[in-house]
Amino acid sequence: MGRPFIEFVQSQQLPWVDKPYITNLRPKTLVRELSLDNETGACSVLIQYPKNYSHEDSHYLTADEEFFVIDGEITIDGQKYGRYNYGHFPKGMHTKTISSTGAVVLTFFDAKPEIVSASSDSPTLEKERVIKHIDSLAGEWGGNFNPDFPPGAGRKWMRRDPVTLDETWVLGTMPLRYGMRSEKHPVVEEAYLLSGELIGHLGVMTPGAYFWRPPEEPHGPFGSMTGNLYLFRTIGGPLSTIYEPDSREFNWHPKHDPILPAELANLPAYDGCVCQAY
Repeated sequence: MGRPFIEFVQSQQLPWVDKPYITNLRPKTLVRELSLDNETGACSVLIQYPKNYSHEDSHYLTADEEFFVIDGEITIDGQKYGRYNYGHFPKGMHTKTISSTGAVVLTFFDAKPEIVSASSDSPTLEKERVIKHIDSLAGEWGGNFNPDFPPGAGRKWMRRDPVTLDETWVLGTMPLRYGMRSEKHPVVEEAYLLSGELIGHLGVMTPGAYFWRPPEEPHGPFGSMTGNLYLFRTIGGPLSTIYEPDSREFNWHPKHDPILPAELANLPAYDGCVCQAY
């Protein structure tokens, strides 16, 4: 099978481990594996870079790498990426050096990443897909939501891919906001909660919560007492939403009943600490 349906897991429940498919690229790092496609090797992971990390290896990868710094700072070929900074490096994009003063980086690969030694970009690099650096702390919030989307939210685009049409954005919502209808999407929807809480039909998510939702999977409605900030992605095209026609009373106190694959079913209980989003 491909990736399992995960809704939701707190990343703090997952161990920091050595994953060779990542440490072959970034030696001496540790990984929290959020989700993995056993067929293609595509994955979503948290990578922990230690203090005084430095690695030099002139190469490109055979997979797209998309990343968002949760904490700390990394530097790639002279470009610094601080907290909530973003980049998208398509397969074939040349890199040489990476260093860090210590960081946790949310990272996505669209296939199993393999290294190809090189001194320049691959001739097949799709340069129009490169996003070298975005600071999500800068710039203005926008909207452009479905007209049925509950008011009280803003969005900052990180990526609207000109080839795949996949999208990545930061979404922020105000406190005491909630919806009253469930919804579904024709594409994969993936998200990581950065701050605040998100109350949904399967429980209360806190910073560090992650979900991978397959296409056409009904979900919601959602709300938040605190407001929140999270990173969203789609796979398979841009986001579009179909809302169920009938509204319902919003439940502020849902039962904790996440949908998890067998390999995540026996994780240690999460103590609810919201001091860190990882």
